[in-house]
Amino acid sequence: MIRFYRTEEDRVNRLEGIEDLQPGTWLEVTAPTNKETQRITQLLDIDQDDFLAAVDQDEKNRIEITDKYTLILVDIPAKETRHKQERYTTIPLGIIITQDYIVTVCTKGTPVLSYFHHSHGKDFSTQRQFRFVYQIMVRTAVLFQRALHSIDSKRTEFEETIDNKSMDEASLINLHELESTLVYFATSLRGNANVMNRLTRYSRLRQYPEDMELLDDAITETQQAIEMTQIFRDIIDGTRTLISSIMDNRLNEVMKRLTSITLILGVPTMISGMYGMNVDGRWMPLASTPFGFEIIIVLTLALCIFMYYWFKKKKML
Repeated sequence: MIRFYRTEEDRVNRLEGIEDLQPGTWLEVTAPTNKETQRITQLLDIDQDDFLAAVDQDEKNRIEITDKYTLILVDIPAKETRHKQERYTTIPLGIIITQDYIVTVCTKGTPVLSYFHHSHGKDFSTQRQFRFVYQIMVRTAVLFQRALHSIDSKRTEFEETIDNKSMDEASLINLHELESTLVYFATSLRGNANVMNRLTRYSRLRQYPEDMELLDDAITETQQAIEMTQIFRDIIDGTRTLISSIMDNRLNEVMKRLTSITLILGVPTMISGMYGMNVDGRWMPLASTPFGFEIIIVLTLALCIFMYYWFKKKKML
């Protein structure tokens, strides 16, 4: 899908949809078809591989500068369904800047770009192309931070299940998913930071002095997101260690209880085994005593009860 947007110079921050290409147009391309790809690449004289770079999940964050256009490829946060639950991941966003146009290419609609549909960006203008690019990067870093806070909230909820002793396999899978997401975020954020650092070294890409302030803001926000990601990864790693210790402790508790129960049940088994042997009754205590069987049962129960309370006192039951 292709949509054309443009802001007028005398009406900055007011984005309007248009039907035809005009200088200063923003082309928002989402999940392009072959026909749309051919149309845009031929119309703007863009290499097809560069145009489709954002469609390939394995593409790395990078900048490519040609005589006709500049390609900037960054990663943005997105949501997907894994294990029947909504999870965070990262997807590429391609930004192509030509002399008169700016083109964004992504595999799906994203809040990073929909934010500008309502013209929330400060001094937002599609005709100031690199300012628009830096605003996209700032918005990307902010959304990464929001996603990280959401991940930390889910991690907190998981820790509460540990306290309530209701931890199950689903909870462990959820923790693994959170850890995997942080790995994706860390890799993408480092790649985005490298792209922004390279942008500071290209004098050709600077159009307005205030644009560099936006780029500095984007670098700062991205660096903060990187630090948050590392902190949350360390916390989850500590949570994983805690879970391992708790599970070992619970296993030890179960083994202690099973051992104690086995010892208690061994008393009547041993006594009944002794009296079940085929020997002369004269050598068996209480064999010829009236109510001998009842006395043996009572003594066995008394011994079992004594052992039960003794093990309980020793916290083995």
